[in-house]
Amino acid sequence: MAEFSLDLTEEQRDLRDWVHGFAAEVVRPAAAEWDAREETPWPVIQEAAKVGLYGFEFLATCWADPTGLSLPIASEELFWGDAGIGLSIFGTSLAVAAIYGAGTPDQLVEWVPQCFGDVGSPAVAAFCTSEPEAGSDVGAMRTRAVYDEATDEWVLTGQKAYATNGGIAGVHVVTASVDPTLGSRGQAAFVVPPGTPGLAATRKLRKLGLRASHTADVFLDGVRVPGRCLLGGRDALLQRLDRARSGQRATGQAAMRTFELSRPTVGAQALGVARAAYEYALDYAKDRVQFGRPIIENQAVAFALADMRTEIDAARLLVWRASWMGRNNRPFTAGEGSMSKLKAGEVAVSVTEKAVQLLGGAGFLRDHPVERWYRDAKIYTIFEGTSEIQRLVISRAISGMQIR
Repeated sequence: MAEFSLDLTEEQRDLRDWVHGFAAEVVRPAAAEWDAREETPWPVIQEAAKVGLYGFEFLATCWADPTGLSLPIASEELFWGDAGIGLSIFGTSLAVAAIYGAGTPDQLVEWVPQCFGDVGSPAVAAFCTSEPEAGSDVGAMRTRAVYDEATDEWVLTGQKAYATNGGIAGVHVVTASVDPTLGSRGQAAFVVPPGTPGLAATRKLRKLGLRASHTADVFLDGVRVPGRCLLGGRDALLQRLDRARSGQRATGQAAMRTFELSRPTVGAQALGVARAAYEYALDYAKDRVQFGRPIIENQAVAFALADMRTEIDAARLLVWRASWMGRNNRPFTAGEGSMSKLKAGEVAVSVTEKAVQLLGGAGFLRDHPVERWYRDAKIYTIFEGTSEIQRLVISRAISGMQIR
């Protein structure tokens, strides 16, 4: 019988310690400044590139881990440093994952290096899929892609909302409908190369949290991209559309897994924020003296911290389980990917709120980082699918019914 162990491998421990060191020494000292400036922290991204934390080689190494734990481990540690800067560093991976998952080997070779730029002059990439009227409802996507046979070009027109790195990216990966009659089955993804005319982001969005990460609406006005920019190629797209038009059913589990597989990593990001707040509140409670003793000696404070730690550890186990299942092609029969993101996101909100409360008036001040973590945490119940969407995915999976 195989031995069961939750011990990390030596490589995973080394990865954890390495990323934690970067987060502690480079990210945290810069976090308050870039949050206040609400600007992309290019100097920090460049430092990440210099040490090998920003680039495809790092992602490929994490993805190659047969346990699936390397990426969530690295994500938790980096976002423990700061979520806004963390997303500035890891935001490019969304576009890279789309190219890696849907693109041909030639497309991977051509576009992935351009997503990151080089060490001396790093670039970022953007994955553009959400729309003003089509966030959770992906079937309502209005951005259109029309093929121009005369020039072998695709013409993209529409608007994307809440795009991380939108407008400042070199490479944009854009999802669009090529056959609106087929709903989500009639959609495809396209690479928009750097400097392509017709793509614009007119304003940067100002946010409650994650302020060091650039977010913008992206407008596509007759954007023309070469035929080779259709991820997967036109032949594969036509075959897929023919199957859809002939009434062949899409594999529901496969479609769900496309979204499910990214959710544990987002959950790990939320864990990093929650753990940062818990650790800070724990240290504060040990040092803060009221009525002649540290406040942690009061049961109300100690029990709150006990609950915070318990919830963080429980959420981490869900994240690790889903990450392992995804890496080893285990089916998400109960929506395990959504479970991990749902739990971790809501734990991040509750733990950071408790941290602010435990610090009292000090927690409400920018003198302490818990107010920033509190603001950053909320997004984890919203993006990559709201908590309500996660519950919908889980309830459909466990019931086998189309709950609405």
